[in-house]
Amino acid sequence: MEPIKGKRRPMSDINVVPYIDVMLVLLIIFMVTAPMLMQGIEVQLPKTDADAIRVSNDDPPLIVAVDAFGAYYAEVGEERSKPLGLGELVNKVKAVREEKPATLVLVRGDTNVSYGAVVSLMGALRAAGVSDVGLITELP
Repeated sequence: MEPIKGKRRPMSDINVVPYIDVMLVLLIIFMVTAPMLMQGIEVQLPKTDADAIRVSNDDPPLIVAVDAFGAYYAEVGEERSKPLGLGELVNKVKAVREEKPATLVLVRGDTNVSYGAVVSLMGALRAAGVSDVGLITELP
């Protein structure tokens, strides 16, 4: 047997290389999956030059969308609704406005939807007590 020449000291350094590898793999996974998590109603917005509306992150606006088939949707922050009838939409808008009266209401209408569907929506919003409505467009 060989004699032990000295006591071995325990290694007190932490090897962080595996942690960095795991972190980078997770970062790549999240970067790839984040765009897939974005959900919403597919709407082709009309293009026009207009000033941007200032929206605070603390109080997200209520976005009412009309798709190309004339179906209505309500979106508050990250919460999306299923297709709603006009009466159901009015009730949802009233409920949101009763909870937070200062909530900004924006309309996002598809380029291919009939003008009548958007006008009906605007009339229903006015009947729900919304006097000022913003229209969402894209820059040309």
